[in-house]
Amino acid sequence: MKLILVESPTKSKTIKKFLSKDYEVTSTKGHIRDLPEKSFGIEINNNFSPNYVIIPKRKGLIEDLKKLEKKAGQVYLAMDPDREGEAIAWHLSQILKKKGLKRIVFHEITKSAIKEAIENPRDIDMQLVDAQQARRILDRIVGYKLSPFLWKKVVRRLSAGRVQSVTVRLVVEREKEIQDFIPQEYWTIEALLREKQEEFDALLIKKGGEKIPRLGIKIKKEATKIIEDLKGAEYKVAEVEKKETKKNPLPPFMTSTLQQESWRRFRFPAKLTMQIAQNLYERGLITYHRSDSLNLSNLALFGAKKFIIKNYGKEYWAGFLRKYRTKSKGAQEAHEAIRPTYPKKTPSSFILSSAKDMDNKKDRKDNNKLNENQLKLYDLIWRRFTASQMAPAVLDSVRVDIKAKDYLFRATGQTLKFDGFLKVYPIKLEENKLPPLEINKVLELVKLISSQHFTQPPPRYTEASLIRVLEENGIGRPSTYAPIISTIQARNYIEKDEKKRFCPTEIGTVVNELLVNHFPNIVDVGFTVKMEEDFDKIANGKRKWIQVIKEFYGPFQKNLKKKEKEVPDKKLTYEKTKEKCPKCNSPIIIKLGKYGKFYACSNFPKCKYTQALEKNTLGMKCPKCKKGEIVEKRTRKGKLFYGCSNWPDCDFATW
Repeated sequence: MKLILVESPTKSKTIKKFLSKDYEVTSTKGHIRDLPEKSFGIEINNNFSPNYVIIPKRKGLIEDLKKLEKKAGQVYLAMDPDREGEAIAWHLSQILKKKGLKRIVFHEITKSAIKEAIENPRDIDMQLVDAQQARRILDRIVGYKLSPFLWKKVVRRLSAGRVQSVTVRLVVEREKEIQDFIPQEYWTIEALLREKQEEFDALLIKKGGEKIPRLGIKIKKEATKIIEDLKGAEYKVAEVEKKETKKNPLPPFMTSTLQQESWRRFRFPAKLTMQIAQNLYERGLITYHRSDSLNLSNLALFGAKKFIIKNYGKEYWAGFLRKYRTKSKGAQEAHEAIRPTYPKKTPSSFILSSAKDMDNKKDRKDNNKLNENQLKLYDLIWRRFTASQMAPAVLDSVRVDIKAKDYLFRATGQTLKFDGFLKVYPIKLEENKLPPLEINKVLELVKLISSQHFTQPPPRYTEASLIRVLEENGIGRPSTYAPIISTIQARNYIEKDEKKRFCPTEIGTVVNELLVNHFPNIVDVGFTVKMEEDFDKIANGKRKWIQVIKEFYGPFQKNLKKKEKEVPDKKLTYEKTKEKCPKCNSPIIIKLGKYGKFYACSNFPKCKYTQALEKNTLGMKCPKCKKGEIVEKRTRKGKLFYGCSNWPDCDFATW
C-alpha cells in the first residue's frame, strides 16, 4: 500500500478518484504542529529556535497516521504547492520520522497532474520551509513583544502584527487625506449641436490654440465670459479622424485580481473568495488558487484554442497562444494563473444546487453540482481564462473637432464592430454614435451648457482597492491578503462604512499613531517590502533565516526597551469630563477601549461604573422622559444600541 497525505478531506476524495486501490489518500485536516498558543515559543538566546508543539485537536489524528504509515511501503506528502504547504509537509516528516518520505507537488488536481507528480517525487525543500519559518517567527516576535506594550500604553487585549499594522496605516492615512482634502471648484462648457435632427455633445478643449486644463475654468464668472464670447459664433467642423481600435482581453486571474474582481462583481470579501476558490481547487475544477503568476501551460493554451474555434468560430481565437507576465512586485511566478482545469468544462455544464442539497453528503461529492456562490466564482474564472485566448474586440472610433470663433470643441464616438473576447467576458463599454460629419460642415447650436464641478477627495479603500495597493507595494503575498484584512477587522482597527468601504476606528487610529511615532520601521511600507524580499532570498537559498531574524531583532528589542520607559501609560486613552459618578461621586472620564470610547469612573478598579458614550443624534425624542434625544451608543464590547441623551437622569435604552 502507498500512502498519500494531503491537508484537506475534499482534496483527498478528489485525488482518490484518479488512483488505483493500491493507494490510500488521507487528510491531516490542515496544520498539525505550530508554535504554542499561550507562550512565546521561541528561544531568543538559542538562535531563535522555535519550540513547536502538536496542535491539541490533532493528537488523535497523528496516532491514526502513524498506524497507516507502518502499513505503507511508500509515503507521499502532497500538501499545497507553496511555502505553507512545504512547511506542513516538513512538520509531518518530523513527527512521522519514516525513512524515504517523498514530497509530490501539483498545481491542479487532475489525473495527468497526479500521475506526473507521483512519477517525479522529490525531497522536502528546506529553503522553502525556512522562508515560512522566518515569516512565522518574525511575526511571533512582533506580536508577542509589541502587544504587551500596547496593553500597557493604550488598553488591554490589543495586538500588533507586522503586515497587519502596515495595512491599518494605509487605511488611517487615506482617512486623513480625505479629512484634509480641500475641494477645488472648476467649470466645463459643452455645446449641444444638431446635424440633420441628430443631436450630440462636444466639450470645449481649447482657446486660442491653447489647451484648457481640467481646472482651467475656475469660477462661474470665467465660464459666463466664455459663453458671452461665443454669442453669434458659427460652429464648423474643422477636423474628422476615423480609425479602427482594438481592445485586448485581460489576462487570466491570479489571487489578487480574482479577489478584486469578485468583490467588484459579487461583493465577496477576500476571505469568502478564497474559501470558495479552495473548494473548487480541491474538487479538481480549477488550478491552485494562491498564485501570483500569469503563466499558462501549453496543455491549457491548446485546450482553450480548440474550445474557442469549435464553439465560437476561428475568427474568435486570437490566432496565436497568448502568454502573459505579471507586473506585481516580488511575484514568484511559481505556479500557473488561476484557470479551469478543463477549458471545455463550461459553467452551463454544472447543476445549481441549493443549500439543502449541499447538506447531503452525496451532493457535496458530486462535481457536477455547485452552489450559487461556487458557480458564480467558477463562471468568472472560466470566462476570464477563455477570454484571455480570444481575439480582441474591434471598435470604430471617430473624433470630431469643431471650431467656433477662437474656441475648439471636441466630440468623440465609438461603436462596436466585432465583439471578440467580449462575447465571453463582457465588460462595461460605452457606445456613442455620432452623425456622419464632414470637414467645413456648419452645425446648428442647440445650446451651450456650463457645469460646475468640484474636485473629489480620494475614496476610502474597498476590499478590491486595498488588495490592489497591498499588491502594488509588495506587502504580503497572495496567501496573506485575505487573512490580513480579516484580522484587522476582527481586532476592530478598521471597519466598513455604509458603502462597504474601509475606515479606521478610534482605537485603530490611536494604535497607528503610537506605532508610527515610536516604531516607524514596523509600520513602514519600505521596511515591510524589504522583509518580503528577504523571505524570497531565504526561499532561493541566498540568505539564512537566522541571520535575517537577528538583523531585525537587535534594533527592535533595543527600541522597545527605550519606548517602554519613554511613553507614558495610557495618556492617549482618556479625557476628563465635568460629570460625577452616580455610584461613588468620583469624576467621570471618557476612556478609549478596544471598541471605542465610553464613560467610566476614574476610581476604577474600586468603582467599576461604566456607561456607553452617545454618538449620532437621530432627531427623535426619548419616549420615556420626553426631554432627551435618542442617540446611538455602543457597549464596551462594541455592540450598537440606542439610548436617551439625558442619561443618567433617564435610563431609557433599546437594541
